[in-house]
This record gives sequence, structure tokens and C-alpha cells, in this order.
Amino acid sequence: MRTLGISIALALIAAMVVMAGQPATSPALRPALPQAPAAQAAAPAMNTFTSAADVQTLLAKAKVDRKEGQVVTAENILSLAPYVANLEYRIIDGAVAVHEKEAELVYVIDGGGTLTTGGTVLGEKRTNATNLSGTAIDGGTIRKIAKGDFAIIPEDTPHQFKPANGLLVMMTLHVPRPVGGAQ
Repeated sequence: MRTLGISIALALIAAMVVMAGQPATSPALRPALPQAPAAQAAAPAMNTFTSAADVQTLLAKAKVDRKEGQVVTAENILSLAPYVANLEYRIIDGAVAVHEKEAELVYVIDGGGTLTTGGTVLGEKRTNATNLSGTAIDGGTIRKIAKGDFAIIPEDTPHQFKPANGLLVMMTLHVPRPVGGAQ
């Protein structure tokens, strides 16, 4: 079932790229993650298949690798430049994020919580040339998310994930989009 979910997610991404009317040219950005040293900043090697058992191994690794107070621990699930699908293991609330030039596809692998989208970012700060973060969202739409759910967060949309009962495991894929969305 997880493999089916990931396959559907990748099909949705392919459709988004075709609808955008231009090839994606920027690498996937992960502003919530620490920056890799320059020598390690290259995209992961091409990996176009990951089994359900492999995903469970990545989840176990993320649990072990997580540091106290760390918001998200990410492990690479699939990669085909410029796209990288990551497993995100979260047990505490994340910061608000705004990806100005990328949509974000989310598939909930395990656990649940809430996803808030839209509204106004409070405590806004720039994390890099194309991403903002913040401490909270004023307003916005709050949705409960649970295992098996999908969401697409359009570019330039404030969003925040909050795990319920201490666990939210997602597959995330950032999709470079033309500024202002599909024309």
C-alpha cells in the first residue's frame, strides 16, 4: 500500500510538471534542514525505486539519527534530479515555511497531526534566497492529516505541520514551479 501511495505521488508530480509548461530547473530546497557542507551539497545519486521494506528501514534510521529538540529528521527515499523525495520524521511542531518558487507534495506515511496553510506568517525571517520561515501562522486553514492522506501546498503559501501524539512521518517532494504558478 505504501508503494502504491508513493507511485501515485510521483504520478501527481509528473502531471504538475507537465501542467507547468516548462521543465523544472532549480534543485529541491529543504529550508528546515541544516545546510550541507559545500562538498556534500550535490543532489543524491539517482534512485528511482524504494520498496516498502526500504521505507521502514529509513524510518528506523531517522528515529535513531534524530537529535533532542530536532524538528525534522529527513532521509532520502527517491531522487531523479531535480526532484528528491524525502521521508520526514517529526515528533515536535515545525516552524512555519514558505517556499516562494516550489510547490510541495506531501504524503502521510504514518501518524498524523495538523497542517495549517495560508494566513499570515508571524516572526517571519528569510532562510535563503527563495524560502521564508516563521514562528506561527495568524489565520489560515487548519486540516487534520493522517496516514494515507495527500496534500499539495502551492508555492508562496505559508504552511506548518504539527504532529499529534508525537508522530508524523511524511514523504515530501518539492516541485519547482514558474513564479506565479502555471501560466
